[in-house]
Amino acid sequence: MTAPEPATPRATDRPGDPSPFALGLLLRKAHWRAANVLTEALRPLGIELRHFAVLIVLVNRGPTVQRDLAAATGTDKAGVMRVVDDLERLGLAVRRTVPGDRRVRVVEITPQGLELFDAAHVSAGPLAERLISGLEPGEAEQLKTLLTRLAYQDDAS
Repeated sequence: MTAPEPATPRATDRPGDPSPFALGLLLRKAHWRAANVLTEALRPLGIELRHFAVLIVLVNRGPTVQRDLAAATGTDKAGVMRVVDDLERLGLAVRRTVPGDRRVRVVEITPQGLELFDAAHVSAGPLAERLISGLEPGEAEQLKTLLTRLAYQDDAS
């Protein structure tokens, strides 16, 4: 006895997968490739992607309360505390108490952290080019436009 054909195609991770999971699986695979490239760029600087994610928030928002860092990076509170501990130990960020509430800590990037942040961009440039080397002229910009619309579609409402 053979199993009946499924009503919808089963998800695979192969190109051309017609299942409803195809886009998510492709995005995950593309994320892994990009994360590997960025990890390679950050390694000589002595930090990891999780550190860089917090530095991005600090550069964009300025001093930020720890719990807001967790939400902004999609990390749990304990995980963000470990990252901030690492950044403090490396001299890339500092915690300060919030006047009027000794329990709340705000995290701020240091001048050394800003230098490293800028160095990471220089280091990542050639590697990012390698990431998109298989695309035709203009496709990288088109991909960024489409991914931006997909990632921020809820923010437009």
